[in-house]
Amino acid sequence: MNHRTAIIDIGSNSARLVIYEKTSRYGFHLICEQKSKVRIGEGAYQKEGHLQPNGIKRAFLTLHSFQETIQKYKTSKTICIATSALRDAPNGKAFVSWIKKELKLDIQVIDGEKEAKYGAIAVNNLLPVSEGITIDIGGGSADLALIKKGRIIDTYSLNLGTVRLKELFFDKGKPLEDARAYIHNALNALPEHFKHHRAIGIGGTARALSRSIMKSTEYPLDKLHGYRYTVSDQQSYFEDVYRSSAKGLKRFPLKPNRFDTIREGTLIFDELLRYMGAEEVITSSVGVREGIFLNSSLNKRTLKFPEGKNPSIESILSRFKPMVNVEKNKKAKLQIALSLYHTLLQQSNIDKIYLNELLSALKLSSIGKTLTIYRSHKHAFYIAIQELNYGFTHEQMALIALLLRTDNDGTVPRILVKEYRSLLPSKNVLTWLSFFYKLTILIHEASNSAKIEFSYENQVLVIYSDKSLYLAKEKIRALKKPIPFAIIIADQNELPKNKNLGII
Repeated sequence: MNHRTAIIDIGSNSARLVIYEKTSRYGFHLICEQKSKVRIGEGAYQKEGHLQPNGIKRAFLTLHSFQETIQKYKTSKTICIATSALRDAPNGKAFVSWIKKELKLDIQVIDGEKEAKYGAIAVNNLLPVSEGITIDIGGGSADLALIKKGRIIDTYSLNLGTVRLKELFFDKGKPLEDARAYIHNALNALPEHFKHHRAIGIGGTARALSRSIMKSTEYPLDKLHGYRYTVSDQQSYFEDVYRSSAKGLKRFPLKPNRFDTIREGTLIFDELLRYMGAEEVITSSVGVREGIFLNSSLNKRTLKFPEGKNPSIESILSRFKPMVNVEKNKKAKLQIALSLYHTLLQQSNIDKIYLNELLSALKLSSIGKTLTIYRSHKHAFYIAIQELNYGFTHEQMALIALLLRTDNDGTVPRILVKEYRSLLPSKNVLTWLSFFYKLTILIHEASNSAKIEFSYENQVLVIYSDKSLYLAKEKIRALKKPIPFAIIIADQNELPKNKNLGII
């Protein structure tokens, strides 16, 4: 059985359980997620921080249920952490001791800076960014991390949280300006170097806002992780949300389960964006829990995946293992693509930046055959569009998935191109890449580890092979070429001599 790790995260507003399964050295995926709105901090900010009976009861029942799930999944390791609600509560230690006695569960109460660090570790490994400031707004605190050149430079925790603001201001009907002044006072403690044009939104508030923007703009890709938007385009929307009445929230494309704290969270988020001078927001669906998991599994010195190792690709390849013996020579497939790409680069007039997407698609080209060889390219497309989650932009995800969907004639279906048009490169680039992809597949499947070389001159592409490419010839002739040119196959295709059959 693969290694499984359970992580419980007790926040001021919600408690969550996630279980990750490690499928290879660098591949992992989420196999279980449960959430309960325990509101353990409910009423605490008006009672000098003390946890109240209702919140304690909900937390106990939730943790007991989480433990039953963990037992069912037979996890190898369980890590339970708690954040601001418990670290701020005078009776927090008593709660931790009581849970350990009753449920045999060890709760680690972490400070805000460690919380910010875990979020930054997740972002640093699972988002295609190397610069920015992470913002994780919880019920009791807002935790930030400054990342530069792929390194976590600094972390900071502010006593700004949605539940805290709700109970101190919104529930009491106090003027909005009082809440804003409270936020500004907290921001005065933030070090001056926490300025950046890019904010990375972690946590419920940032995700809820991004999802509502995606819905209102009819965004083509149903994937929150990696979604980007320009701050100036959305600030009037943010203001409409936090100035709304509780009943008025129904007119926004927000999930009803976010209504209780979305106004407070949006106000905090908007003020943080203004303070740091953010121009764009990138949404992260990973945060503290993923950071804790990676912290326990990555190299302790670097806390980074090795260069060239993408956890999504590693996970897909370890879970969808078609024809293992046939795929042993996958390096030869990538080498064919590289040689073909560079031979026709001048003719195609496309940027070298797309080579990574082409090679990524080729690595995944056989995953659809795990289900069935029939329509395997369609299965591969759906697997990729769902499972390519980490380390790629949405543009890269869409392009890789569509290359996997390439038809027998080397083209991508028009209906998919139309659906994902806003995320795809130009028609010329897509046409060339799908041609490169399909031609590489055809040569590789027919060549049986042959030595393959290419030349292009006078509008003729010559494919040299030291083994027969007989089975590929007919299919190659059927390919639609991006521009007019001829394809000649120069391979070793000799018949054995046999006098009885008239072959001499």
